[in-house]
Amino acid sequence: MTAPAVNILVVDDEAPIRRLLRVGLTTEGYTVTEAADADEANAELAREKPDLIILDLGLPDVQGHDLLASWRASGLELPILILSSRTDEAGIVKALELGADDYVAKPFGVAELAARVRVALRHRLQQQGERPIFQVGDLSVDLVKRIVRVAGRDVNLSPKEYDILRLLVQHAGKVLTHQHILREVWSGSTDVQYLRVYVRQLRQKIEQSPDQPQYILTETGVGYRLRAAE
Repeated sequence: MTAPAVNILVVDDEAPIRRLLRVGLTTEGYTVTEAADADEANAELAREKPDLIILDLGLPDVQGHDLLASWRASGLELPILILSSRTDEAGIVKALELGADDYVAKPFGVAELAARVRVALRHRLQQQGERPIFQVGDLSVDLVKRIVRVAGRDVNLSPKEYDILRLLVQHAGKVLTHQHILREVWSGSTDVQYLRVYVRQLRQKIEQSPDQPQYILTETGVGYRLRAAE
């Protein structure tokens, strides 16, 4: 018996963008439902809950941020990817803080978008399964025993370094904003530069080439992302 296709709800008021997404995502094996505004999106959600939502922030009837906030406040937990301009860093950060899982910059490539979709869906499944041992490449993190290894070698981390890595592992594949990390690790009582120092130290311990990291990736002006498990 064939598993049902993953259904993606695309919410964007631009018909050419919806058409591009429909063609590209259908080619990747997904089914696509479309909505041109917030009213149509809510109607689709009431009719049949999708597996993932791609949301444009510039809707004609309701601000995308407000729609996102209302969905998360109502308990909607499925992955939500934001379509945005890369120059709008403040808007991206706000969306991530409101509960978006990731963002895709306009203009975008369908291959990149499909990869972000796969990561978001995989991250949600991992959250539901909550595997205690995270593995990506040569990096292994045992969240129960608090053991970090690179290529089989134990790595000693300071408490704050481990707290940052643990948080990234718990959200692997998802962008975490600077402010989110600061709140979780320091209760918000420090600044971004302090976080950058710790991330640099962490990279020196787990990355083969700290200046070209393959695990802890920088989202410029936004935050950090830990590479998702394969």
